[in-house]
Amino acid sequence: MFARSVQPDVVSLFSSTGSDPLGLFSVQVDGSLPSDSFIHLLNDSTSHPAPPSPAALITAPSVCRDQRAEITQGHQLDQTVLHIQSPTLRRTFIQCPPSVPPHASSGGGVLGLKHTWLHIQVRNLGRDWSFEVGIVDKLGRQGTVRCSTFQKSPALVRNRGASPLLHLPIAFPPSSSSPLTAWSTIALNLAKFVPQFASLAHIQSAGELADAHHPAERGGTSNQVPLPSGTYSHLAFIKIYATCRLRRIWLSESGAPITRTPWEFELYGD
Repeated sequence: MFARSVQPDVVSLFSSTGSDPLGLFSVQVDGSLPSDSFIHLLNDSTSHPAPPSPAALITAPSVCRDQRAEITQGHQLDQTVLHIQSPTLRRTFIQCPPSVPPHASSGGGVLGLKHTWLHIQVRNLGRDWSFEVGIVDKLGRQGTVRCSTFQKSPALVRNRGASPLLHLPIAFPPSSSSPLTAWSTIALNLAKFVPQFASLAHIQSAGELADAHHPAERGGTSNQVPLPSGTYSHLAFIKIYATCRLRRIWLSESGAPITRTPWEFELYGD
């Protein structure tokens, strides 16, 4: 998608205030839950406009503490954001590129962005949340990194014929830490995930990796997709699941502090 393009130091994939926020993304919702599963642009501070009927917004939780130690919703954004809501995470998401071919690691079917750092501005809605990124090493081996608020410990999943999945826990700041807002900017060094596939494969129990240690039971080694290792090459895809509010997604060459981030990428609350 971008592999053959000149890539600036900072690339924005998603901005909720842009003219076409989802222009690079596909959208999927759970059609069996029309009132609970939807993706909708609204103002963060007012939650308007309301989504079309029968969709019904969940009530945002109070996750912040004010100066009187009372639990509140904290500072909110007086901006348009993307509301992604569903009790079925796996069936409600946005994805870039819109279509990701199985096992595609390079070419027009993947993002091909070589930036090391990924940044996501997201609001905690008090529900389970997850996102995935596809990363590729210099030899074209692809792995998927999934970060989830419901995951308790790192796990490596290797299913026959599928890219290996590194499932990691992620957590929003707890109310006990007195955050001023439910909004967070998550910064990930994508290159550091590459060696974690092999590291976790070595320490994970034989029972959890039966397909790797006993390939005859799962159809042979020919169906075992190699683990990424060595040097990071590029980002293949990104997928954001329910439930959250999303402000921006961008990539950069470094994990520079906010003082070096373009001003329009910063968060402004009321």
